[in-house]
Amino acid sequence: MKHSAAFTLIELLVALVVITMLVAGLALPISAQVQLRRQDETRRTLEEAREALLGFAAGAARLPCPATATSHGEEAFAPGGDASNGRCATFHDGWLPAAALGLTPLDEAAFLRDAWGTRIRYAVFGDRPIEGVEHALTRARGLQAATLPGLGAAPHYLIICASGQGLDAASCGAAANQLTRRAAFVVFSTGPNGGGIPGPDETHNLDGDGVFVSHTASQDPVNPFDDLVTWLPVPMLINRMIAAGHLP
Repeated sequence: MKHSAAFTLIELLVALVVITMLVAGLALPISAQVQLRRQDETRRTLEEAREALLGFAAGAARLPCPATATSHGEEAFAPGGDASNGRCATFHDGWLPAAALGLTPLDEAAFLRDAWGTRIRYAVFGDRPIEGVEHALTRARGLQAATLPGLGAAPHYLIICASGQGLDAASCGAAANQLTRRAAFVVFSTGPNGGGIPGPDETHNLDGDGVFVSHTASQDPVNPFDDLVTWLPVPMLINRMIAAGHLP
């Protein structure tokens, strides 16, 4: 009887181990599926934001300024700034002005959040003049004042790089590392980690210098990256403005 009881306990332990392994094996795919759904949801949110920004530009003949932490989802202008001069409180280090764009649902401070609960960020080109026109993309009729030839001749707008390696505040370093130098605006999510402990590449998306990084997600322990980044090339903005009758 003792031998039989002992054997039964061993069988029970083995069964528990097997069940534990099965549950763990199922949990990982479920967790991965949740993350994939959140990524897809966030990408849709970013695309909706991109279209809302284009819609704003078509109606107002300019792009909106980024929101700040205290602007309640509205555009934030610098002292003395307004839509007529396009002087934003920040150009590269702000949040999507979701309330001004009419997007929903918003959090208690009127900001749009990604699927992980973090506010969507937004940057717009406006810190250098184009054909002598200050803040040409964020001031009313600024694109028209800069002229189509002037917009085409501008050396760069916001810059998107495929890696943070070798980039500085004005370039991606190697030409092969450059995705574009002609982004009118950038909209992005800081991903699952919420920007709380950014990797080296993610840090470039939060340093406010107008140079951003976008590449596939990486679990590299030294340089993790999970930001989701989208942008609009200046030619696409120009096409929308022409269609809306604001250009040439």
